[in-house]
Amino acid sequence: MRTRIRVQTRGRESLEDITPQVREVVRRSGLAHGLCHLFVPHTTAGIIINENADPAVCRDILERLAALVPHNGRYHHLEGNADAHIKSSLVGQGAWVPVEGADLALGRWQGIFLAEFDGPRERTVIVTLMPIPGGAP
Repeated sequence: MRTRIRVQTRGRESLEDITPQVREVVRRSGLAHGLCHLFVPHTTAGIIINENADPAVCRDILERLAALVPHNGRYHHLEGNADAHIKSSLVGQGAWVPVEGADLALGRWQGIFLAEFDGPRERTVIVTLMPIPGGAP
């Protein structure tokens, strides 16, 4: 099963918690055990799985990425968003999450985030669910 989630990002750089939307896709699918693949079809956005209990973690991630790859650095790309392309390459555009007991098998503090590096704008996340052959582990 494949579906798309639309996410409106809030700033030029932000981490948007999409865990509830992905959980709802899993719940509606009826998949009890399998794999959930997330993919962002954008060159200036990505997917991160990290702590979602303390918002300071998201802030720290964005601040460290900004220090590593500054917005106003010396780049050859002329659109003014070269830093966003580099950050999305560092973060990656996809992630896998196991599905167990009809729910995402995330750790206690983990959440799934769309990483925006060139917003605000509407983004798409493609969610693909795959059953595990043979059923439950």
